[in-house]
Amino acid sequence: MDVLDNLESIKKIDASCMFDLILNFDSQCEEAVSAAQSCDISHEYSQIEKIIVIGMGGSAIGGDILSKLLIDEIKVPIFVNRNYHLPNFADKKTLVFATSYSGNTEETLSSYNDARARGCRIVCVTSGGKLAENAESDRIPLIKISGGQPPRSALGYMFLPVLIVMQNLGLTASKTEDINEAMGILKRFKTVWGNESSDSNLAKKLAKTLYNKFPLVYSVDGCLAPVALRWKTQLNENSKILAYNNVFPELDHNEIVGWEGLDNLTKSMSVIILRDKNDFERNSKRIAITSSIIKDKPSEITEVWTEGSSVLARMFSLIYLGDFVSFYLAILYGVDPTPVERIEILKKKLVE
Repeated sequence: MDVLDNLESIKKIDASCMFDLILNFDSQCEEAVSAAQSCDISHEYSQIEKIIVIGMGGSAIGGDILSKLLIDEIKVPIFVNRNYHLPNFADKKTLVFATSYSGNTEETLSSYNDARARGCRIVCVTSGGKLAENAESDRIPLIKISGGQPPRSALGYMFLPVLIVMQNLGLTASKTEDINEAMGILKRFKTVWGNESSDSNLAKKLAKTLYNKFPLVYSVDGCLAPVALRWKTQLNENSKILAYNNVFPELDHNEIVGWEGLDNLTKSMSVIILRDKNDFERNSKRIAITSSIIKDKPSEITEVWTEGSSVLARMFSLIYLGDFVSFYLAILYGVDPTPVERIEILKKKLVE
C-alpha cells in the first residue's frame, strides 16, 4: 500500500504529530483572532508614518504576507525586519510589531530593544519567553498566544493578531469577512488534503511529483510572493530538503538564461508555479512563454491555482496546500517533519 494512504504508517514516521498541527490550523486561526480582539491598544498607535514587523523564520513570514496583502490599500509602507537592529528610518512615528513565537528569538529581542531606544510604538505578539517579560515590565501592548509547537506551524497565531490590530486601529479596512472566508477555505481543504486517499488529494500528488526532485517554486511578484517563500521554507524545515523560490517578472531578466546549462542538474528539478486569477495579464503571458522556453529542462512544470474570492482567502488556500505538500513529502522521505536538529545545533553553538 502507498505509504501516503496508510494512516498508521504516517503516524509512525510523524512521531511528533505535525499532521495534527496542520489539520487544526483553522482552530488556531480562530483562537488567534480572539486573542487579538481582547488586546486594548491606544488609538494613538494609529498616528504613524511607517510599520515594521520584526521577526525571524516562521514568525517573520506573517509580515511578508501582511505587506503584500495590504500593498494596494494601506497608505504607509510596511517593512519586514529580519535582523538584530532596525533600519535608520525607525522613529517615534513608527509602529513596530515584535513577533516571536517562542519569545526568545535573539534577533527579535535585540530589535525590540532598538525600537524601545528609538521611541517606536510597539506591539508584541508571542507565546511567552523574554519578549513577554519585557513587554509586561515595559508596559507594552502584548498579545499572548498559545505556545508549545514549532513556530512554522503557528502562522495563524503570528499573522492574524497583527492584521486585527491594524484593522482595529483603522489602518486598514475591516478584514472580518475575508478572515471568515479564509477559515472556511481551511475547513474545507483539511478534509480534502487531510484524508487518506490519494485519488483526489492534490497535496499528495504534488508531494509525489516533488519526491527525489529539487523544487523551484515560482509566482508573480504580488500576493503569492510570500506564499512561494512559505512553500520554500516549509520544504526546508518539514521535508528536510533544499528548495528555491523566485518571482515573475524579475526571473525573466536573469534566471531564465540559467536554464541553458547543467542539463544533468536541471533534469532533477521540478517547477511549481503558484497562480492567481488576478495575475497581471502581462505576467500571465510571461509565465506561458517562459514555460514554453524551459519546458525541456526540468522534469516537469506544474501550475497550482488559488481558491477563494478575497485576496486573504486565496493566499491562505495555497499556504495550506504547501503545508500539506511539505508534510507528505517528509513522509515519502521517511523523516519526522517536526525536529529541526541543525537549527538547534546552531543555537547551542551561538551560546557557547
